[in-house]
Amino acid sequence: MNSRIAGILYIAVMLGLSGCATMSEDECVMSDWRTIGYEDGSMGHSADRIGSHRKACAKHGVAPDFEAYQSGRRDGLRQFCQPSRGFSLGTSGGRYNGVCPSDLEPGFVDAFNTGHKLYNLRSQVNAANSQIRSREAELEKTEEQIREVQADLISPETSTEDRVMLLVDLKDLSERTGEIEAEIVNLIEDRAVYEQQLHQYEAMIADTSY
Repeated sequence: MNSRIAGILYIAVMLGLSGCATMSEDECVMSDWRTIGYEDGSMGHSADRIGSHRKACAKHGVAPDFEAYQSGRRDGLRQFCQPSRGFSLGTSGGRYNGVCPSDLEPGFVDAFNTGHKLYNLRSQVNAANSQIRSREAELEKTEEQIREVQADLISPETSTEDRVMLLVDLKDLSERTGEIEAEIVNLIEDRAVYEQQLHQYEAMIADTSY
């Protein structure tokens, strides 16, 4: 591992540990501002990121080296603004901050949009699966309630007045069971459509070089 990469990894770890403040006093005093800029650029941070560093370091009487930071950030952005990174950002549901230079942005944005559409299609399938599981759990609970009501209805200890109320409850629960079953059928049909759209899109982009 060369010293530049080691420096970047060190800064990344320290920034992650510093909580709300982007930098500690030691980092402000000892840091290589070009390395910090490179790290921020390679992560796709917007240009105002240095403002957070300036605010953190002002508490310790330290001002960032703006020129060194910007030089490093420009180099870092050229690493970030590659189609493969755009596609990865899109598929993870990330947000693009419009930071790429003009010569790299078209390819990055195209890949990002492709990945983001894939993310949305996968999310539709996952949401449908989650809703189906939720309805199935509700159906199971409702059916258990029906069994309990039925047991109470035939119990010799249940009064006539209570049986009347239980019959009303049973009717309501039975109706809800039918509603849930219909909802599950509709959700399964929706999921089939989403899965088809997802598989078609995956096939369409299978030959891309992201």
